[in-house]
Amino acid sequence: MSETSSQRLLEIAQVFFKLGVIGFGGPAAHIAMMEEEVVTRREWLTRSRFLDLIGATNLIPGPNSTEMAIHVGYLYGGFWGLILAGVCFLIPAVVITGIFAWIYVAFGDLPQIAPLFYGIKPAVLAVILGALWKLGKKAVKSYQLFFIGLGVAVLLLLGINEVIALLISGFVGMLLLQKVLPKQTAEGLIGTLSLGTILKAVAATTAKTVPPLWKLGLFFLKVGSILFGSGYVLIAFIEGELVNQNGWLTQQQLLDAIAIGQFTPGPVLSTSTFIGYVIAGLPGAIVATVGIFFPSFVFVMILNPLIPKLRNSQWTSAFLDAVNVSAVGLMTVVTLQLAYTLFWQPFDYIAAIIFAVGAIALFRFQVSPLWLVLGGAILGVIAKVTL
Repeated sequence: MSETSSQRLLEIAQVFFKLGVIGFGGPAAHIAMMEEEVVTRREWLTRSRFLDLIGATNLIPGPNSTEMAIHVGYLYGGFWGLILAGVCFLIPAVVITGIFAWIYVAFGDLPQIAPLFYGIKPAVLAVILGALWKLGKKAVKSYQLFFIGLGVAVLLLLGINEVIALLISGFVGMLLLQKVLPKQTAEGLIGTLSLGTILKAVAATTAKTVPPLWKLGLFFLKVGSILFGSGYVLIAFIEGELVNQNGWLTQQQLLDAIAIGQFTPGPVLSTSTFIGYVIAGLPGAIVATVGIFFPSFVFVMILNPLIPKLRNSQWTSAFLDAVNVSAVGLMTVVTLQLAYTLFWQPFDYIAAIIFAVGAIALFRFQVSPLWLVLGGAILGVIAKVTL
């Protein structure tokens, strides 16, 4: 391996390990931090290419932010960059979640460390806002694309399934931008997207049984291969199969696992590490983690070389443009939902102040997301201790 290749791999490891440590706030925040690191600061790829990756990632199963890390690693460092970026991004979340799982199993409770994270969420919201501004300016290339993004955002707020919305908006945008459909017809099609996914779960507490490791691993491999949309959809799969159907997990354990996912960095799917440990100890944590994330590496390896070919065709390029602006709309919806939860349930003026300080620091002084996250954590602890 040449010195240049080794240096690139070292950079990939450093960048994505850091992002894995500070990656609070969900996929939108992770992608915002990646954009700052690999597009704005390091210029590993252009903003247009980054947008193409976001659009493509939204159309395959698996955790979006993890797949974005894998995509970037592949483009900058080849096959080993792909592996290294994904692993380094996941390691902090998996290790932290595993430690919490050990504490939980050993002592039967969760440590009360929520005050440490009180200020992180509003700081992360400022990071997301900064990325939305930059990505939005690049994605909205015409008024047609603006209305496609706006329409998808509104319908997502009404509960439309994300993947279906992105796919249909892509096809409608492709036809509209290629002048196949009249503008009124295209807008009408976008406005009639009405497919939503309703996931219902029946609360139940059952006696826990320990499954064979291969069955546990197969369950998480299956979920990792078909899980579209938000990582929180994982909870519905676990509720239906692990709690209600098989009795491998109790309802309370599931609720505690969700709580862990709320205040640990990295992808929400690292919750699988906690659940695997609770069910079958360290071997269970390993097979659950490998099972849930392995498909993402395979999907990215297959998809990544195809993206430039898609961009070179007028038709598929128009499709990608529509999907990209729709992905920005999706990020906007996530940002609005997070803001509503942070500031209005109940009204929290301290969180609003931390957000405002973070936004000013980002937009006016170009402060790095790392310092925003650390600063938010410090302000949150001070607020909880003194107020």
